[in-house]
Amino acid sequence: MKASEFKKILKPLIKQTIKEVLFEEGVLSGIVTEVVDGLSSKQVVTETKNNTHRTREETAIREQKHEKDRQERIRRLNETSKIGSVFEGTKEIIDSSGHDPLANIDAGDSGVDITAIEKLASGKWKQLI
Repeated sequence: MKASEFKKILKPLIKQTIKEVLFEEGVLSGIVTEVVDGLSSKQVVTETKNNTHRTREETAIREQKHEKDRQERIRRLNETSKIGSVFEGTKEIIDSSGHDPLANIDAGDSGVDITAIEKLASGKWKQLI
């Protein structure tokens, strides 16, 4: 059997089968319903330059208001928790990504006074060595 003869036999059968499935089993109505639902749920928004500019300004104002409200909530939380007094007199840790053991130490930090250790061992260094 040649391909063209095979095509002549199969094409009408496949065409009839697809029609039956689409119309008799309600598949086509389901497809149409899904398409309509998809189209109705999407909103098309068109904006002019003035409208876009106004929207950006409104967004900036909303962001500023949100930040102001956030700062106010933080301030009230700090006042009510009294945790701020725990950290009075402490210094901020300087963040550095280096592997230096003194990387997070302030350059103005005088360190630990070791003169008492020197006085304690004065005259005994030869014995200690």
